[in-house]
Amino acid sequence: MRVLIATDAWEPQINGVVQTLSALASAAKKIGVEFVFLTPDEFLTIPLPSYATIRLALPPPGAIERLIVAANADAIHVATEGPIGHAVRRYCLRHGLAYTTSFMTRFPDYVRMRTGIPEAWSWAYLRRFHGAAACVMVPTTMLAGELTEKGFRNVAVCPHGVDTQLFRPDSGKGLDVRRPIFLSVGRVAVEKNLQAFLSLDLPGSKIVVGDGPALKTFKQQYFHVHFFGALRGQALAEVYAAADVFVFPSRTDTFGLVLLEALASGVPIAAFPVQAPRDLLSASSVAVLDEDLRRACLRALHISRRACRAFALDMSWDESVRRVLSNLRPAFSPQWVRSSAVASAAPLPSKPIL
Repeated sequence: MRVLIATDAWEPQINGVVQTLSALASAAKKIGVEFVFLTPDEFLTIPLPSYATIRLALPPPGAIERLIVAANADAIHVATEGPIGHAVRRYCLRHGLAYTTSFMTRFPDYVRMRTGIPEAWSWAYLRRFHGAAACVMVPTTMLAGELTEKGFRNVAVCPHGVDTQLFRPDSGKGLDVRRPIFLSVGRVAVEKNLQAFLSLDLPGSKIVVGDGPALKTFKQQYFHVHFFGALRGQALAEVYAAADVFVFPSRTDTFGLVLLEALASGVPIAAFPVQAPRDLLSASSVAVLDEDLRRACLRALHISRRACRAFALDMSWDESVRRVLSNLRPAFSPQWVRSSAVASAAPLPSKPIL
């Protein structure tokens, strides 16, 4: 089985969308499913205004058509709502092909913060963008409920996972900073509400891992914070495992893969009681969710690291990719499953799994 994934977010970007798609592709390969990616690498790109490290593709319609045909995919999935996602969506509608989409980023919140454009306008665009999809995949039940209330149809929950082999408690080498260590990982940008963490009066040390348009400003403003820049792989895993508390100040994320990476590393969570951490963690004992973020940080110091690890072990990418595959729709022909092994691993229901 071949699945074409259209995405405007791709390497060398470091964000949740790229990490999710890469992890799903690896998990799919293990059960004989190939993910073929249509990314900005194929086209001329320009920098996103106010965020130069993100490149926007300029895909010619003819090129999109040639790449879709050449992919010879059984199903088409549009992962992002940018120029590539829009072009692939338009092609599918013009040719009567079924496709599915993902909702992984709360663009209305980000657009309002950066431009002042009312959220209602962005939500209207997103309803239209996702409206013709056979299924809209989201990472949490709370987000599914919110989208349904906003008029989205055919919403299915496909939770994300975590690499528990890479992120584990024993991967740390220790850091030469004062303890306790409060860590935050993610894009360094205003929409991540990182200032709420940086400005806290906490004992020990604060560490921020990540890059973004606000990094230079924050370095100058919060000179007492250790900014490590962007890290990947083992280097990132070592910093996670060395931390005492993971601080998640975002109020807008739809999921937050970093939450699971921290927990897999045996690190408890301190966060605001907002959608992503509340939906994922509110029923657990591995996080403190509080509108007083400082209080949450201090209380999280007393959470069992073993309990954090145990929570993450139940969240696998193998299960996540099975949910994704079960919600795909055949793009070209009902005879799209070419392997009985794949068919048994990812049966196609008549309706999305909620």
